[in-house]
This record gives sequence, C-alpha cells and structure tokens, in this order.
Amino acid sequence: MHAVWAPAQFEATHQKTVTVDGQTSLILSGNLTSRYYSTGRDFGVIDQDSADVSAIEKVFNADFAGSSITPPTGDDLVWSPTNSQASLLKLINSATTSLSVENEEMALPAVVDALAGAAKRGVAVKVTMTYNSSYKANFNTLVAAGAQVSTYANSANTLYIHAKVIVADYGKPSAAVFVGSENFSSASLTGNRELGLIVNDSAVLSSVDKTVAGDFSGGTPWTA
Repeated sequence: MHAVWAPAQFEATHQKTVTVDGQTSLILSGNLTSRYYSTGRDFGVIDQDSADVSAIEKVFNADFAGSSITPPTGDDLVWSPTNSQASLLKLINSATTSLSVENEEMALPAVVDALAGAAKRGVAVKVTMTYNSSYKANFNTLVAAGAQVSTYANSANTLYIHAKVIVADYGKPSAAVFVGSENFSSASLTGNRELGLIVNDSAVLSSVDKTVAGDFSGGTPWTA
C-alpha cells in the first residue's frame, strides 16, 4: 500500500470513491468513517459503466501522481472543479415537475437562485437539510419562492443530513438523480476535487427518492 498527499492545486480533495479491479466504482456522498454511519444520511451508487470506471481510474492516477488532468466525464460523471456546477444547474433548470434535494450546505447563490426559479415556474421543490444559521437567508429565499424546506436540528439525537442528492422529475420519463460528494458551495463546485454522477436508473431513482421523501417528512417545516 502506498499513500500520497492530495494535489495542492485543490482547495480540498473531497471525492469519496472506491474502485475495484478496474470494473466497479462505488461513488459516495459519505466519508469512510464508521462513527458517522449510524447518525448521518448518505448515499452510495455502485457504477459498473466501463466509460465511467475508466475515467475515474484515469483521474485517480493523475491525482496520485500529482499530474494535471481535465477529467473525462464518461457516460454519467460530474466532476469538480470542472463540470459540476454547470451539470447540477442544468439538472435543476431542466426539471418540469419536481425536485427533491438533500445537501449539507446551501451557500452558493447560483444554486439557490436555480432552485427558487424552479419553484417560481411551478416545480414542486422540496429541500431537506440539517439546520445551520448560515443558511437562514437562503432558506427564506427558497420558501418565499414557493419551495418547501424541511430541517433537522444539529444535535447528536437527530439525523444529520450529509448527503448530496438531487432527484428531478421522479416518476416521469425524464427522471434523473444526482448522487455525489459535491456540496452547494463555491469551494466544493469550483475549487475541490469532487465526484458525483447523474443517472436515470430506475432502481437508484426509486431507492433514493423513497429515502429522501421519508427524510423530508421527518424534518421540521421551515417558515420564513
């Protein structure tokens, strides 16, 4: 086993993946730290798409060697700091009926504006997060636009929303789901090494949507 420090050009290396035998990659929102497993909400997707796995290995090898690379997107991949902001905004802006969102952060104005814009055009926008006073103004903006926001107290006795998920148009032919390591912040989308994917796999969509819907119902509705 050989370990190296992450490349210095990134603000942080926040990607969470495990790739096995060049054939399978596990793409996670969660950290590989067992103390969070019982209290944190996170997701992982097993990706066996050959183009995705090849791209993930190429980027890993470049980062491991400290070499510069523009990450290949494979068939489904969402990378920071290259295409993640554009990909996530495109997913939000393309929604026509519903958006269900979980994220640890709600700090990037472009994402807040896109979610608010979706709500204003009639999309049913539901956001589930752990409460953080830094995001009060953005919660208020979303609720004023017609979105619904559900929050959990930041305490040891409640579920901690660490996931980074967008479910768009669930139940429609155009349905898609994003799962990854990217938070809604400038650092995460434009400065870090991050990885997620956007897929329309029915089993992934169903599982993620069911869990996110349950989390939304279990939280406290935010009122401006």
